[in-house]
Amino acid sequence: MSRWRLDWPTASGQRLGSALLKQTPEDFRVTELFDPEDAALDIVAARSAGEALMVPGSGEHLLLEIEKTGDNTAWVGTELGRLAGCGDKGVGYCGLKDRHAITRQWFSVQRPGQAAEDEAFIEQVNSRWPALRAVRQIRKLRRGEHRGNRFVITLRGITADPAITDARLQELVRNGCPNYFGAQRFGFDGGNLEQAVRQSQAGRGAGRPAKRGRRRSPHAGLWFSAARSWLFNEVLATRIQQCSWFSALEGEPEVDTATGPLWGDGGTLATGVQGELEKAVAEQQPELLAVFADTRMAPERRPLQMRPRELDWQWLEPGVLQLRFVLKPGQFATSVLAEVFETGDDSQL
Repeated sequence: MSRWRLDWPTASGQRLGSALLKQTPEDFRVTELFDPEDAALDIVAARSAGEALMVPGSGEHLLLEIEKTGDNTAWVGTELGRLAGCGDKGVGYCGLKDRHAITRQWFSVQRPGQAAEDEAFIEQVNSRWPALRAVRQIRKLRRGEHRGNRFVITLRGITADPAITDARLQELVRNGCPNYFGAQRFGFDGGNLEQAVRQSQAGRGAGRPAKRGRRRSPHAGLWFSAARSWLFNEVLATRIQQCSWFSALEGEPEVDTATGPLWGDGGTLATGVQGELEKAVAEQQPELLAVFADTRMAPERRPLQMRPRELDWQWLEPGVLQLRFVLKPGQFATSVLAEVFETGDDSQL
């Protein structure tokens, strides 16, 4: 059993019932919302018309929108780098997408001076994953560069009353929900948190500070990010229990919004009442605080509330509900669902 809390309180009280999530990949569909600098080639339409694949745009990076099923983003990126001969460092993407789902997302592949061979490369890619659109641009894709993600999620085996469920979802439209990081951020049983602690302790003797600049695991950034995400969730849970998550407290560093800490070297940017609250929550986890003395990660902020856009839903049959909504980069669909249901996810993201 994990020593880390991985389920946090809802803002609306008790969850209404249980639901089954991701019984098939088709039950969880994600489309990345990204606007290339130039209009992209519709590969599917061009192939249907028997036309050559003339990729528009210019620059050394070929951008491809790919549909993947059952593959995680990092692995697809590695495979694209291998096919292109540019390695992992030559491949970019805006964010990590669910493995146990049908997802559409963009990848950039560094192919300088090879525009004439783009069609052959696209055919290679298309033999592995459906390639939907293509365009060239100067820059590699960066994390968080997309506008957001569109979700179409089907929940099955719902035990909650449909009328009460509809009312809770209407409340979610009006008020939004807590902007928790999803439990998948922390690994199975909080494994990413354990790794963050171990990585921080590596090379640290009793009573001695950690050594700066030592060699770290290539996954260290993921683990440290999980640690600051977990502390954010703990602060948000405290604010919910105090009924203060809608409003900024004295010492809030942002303007006209309530935020929580993404901890870093130096702690939190909040001061006053809010800063003291955040420090009190974080100090309950001295092992995680020690992580940030060793990372040089700058403190940042994250809104406590999220509002799913374009949220609508339909009962497909008794006990089967389909939801559609759009989230900003870095927001978690599972956190939206957790405001209403206890969800069983056999995929163990």
